Amino acid sequence: MFPWPIGLLADRAGRFSPLRATVFALLLAPGLYLVWRLAAGQLGPRPITETIHDTGLWAIRLLLVSLAVTPLRQLLRWPALITVRRMIGVAAFAYAAAHLGSYIVDQGFILLTVASEIARRFYLTIGAAALLGLGALAATSTDRMLRRLGGKRWRRLHRLAYAIGIIAVVHYFLQSKLNIAEPTAMAGLLAWLLAYRLLPDASGRPLRRVAEVAALSLAVGFLSLGGELAYYWLAFHADPLRLLAASVNWHAGLRPGWIVLAAGVAVTLAAALRATLVPTRAAVPQPA
Repeated sequence: MFPWPIGLLADRAGRFSPLRATVFALLLAPGLYLVWRLAAGQLGPRPITETIHDTGLWAIRLLLVSLAVTPLRQLLRWPALITVRRMIGVAAFAYAAAHLGSYIVDQGFILLTVASEIARRFYLTIGAAALLGLGALAATSTDRMLRRLGGKRWRRLHRLAYAIGIIAVVHYFLQSKLNIAEPTAMAGLLAWLLAYRLLPDASGRPLRRVAEVAALSLAVGFLSLGGELAYYWLAFHADPLRLLAASVNWHAGLRPGWIVLAAGVAVTLAAALRATLVPTRAAVPQPA
């Protein structure tokens, strides 16, 4: 067995895992890059504010990535992905904790002020709730806690990740004010991830699952596009026709609905390729 932290890079059999090593490096990279930018004075006139933003953003991104492990594992028939899900979830908590820590620094380490702001501002209150939830999941992410809680209770507890994802996206929406492009994209991706878990069982029928995922991707992509248009129309009384024209104007930037749609189409194509190239194994009859 490898000593900690090298043991993080080993699989359950104690062998070095290139997948775990790659994922660990990718999880560490945004934090190291942020530290380098902070040390080099490249975060602009308000470096702490930029640090708060970046750490919070990566916390939500990694939470969504952790929720994407199950669909990708099933659609791509890549069982080894399950071995990195906990690592990604713990990293999401670490970035969320750094997000709160940066806010404490911004408030001059006056914890009473921090607590008062969290209590008074709704978006901070739900952000703190999401952090507490991630902390509970990180604290119970070990094999020891899995054995202590029992599989059924452990799985029930870790389903909190779905609610935490919703709370985190709402928190991001509320603090984003005018620019809701990335929160909308994250909301669309989260909607896809949650809706996927409601699809009927398609064991042994990969092509049927591909068709369901294609329909889901189209529906969520266009709903994300329509949701952004509806927001600007209702909140700012923007002309719907001009909004629609802007949504297909690539010079104005890629709208979040198209990003969600592209992600869904990419997953659908990858799943279709996997289903076509790797036939499903015939089910083994079970003894009566």
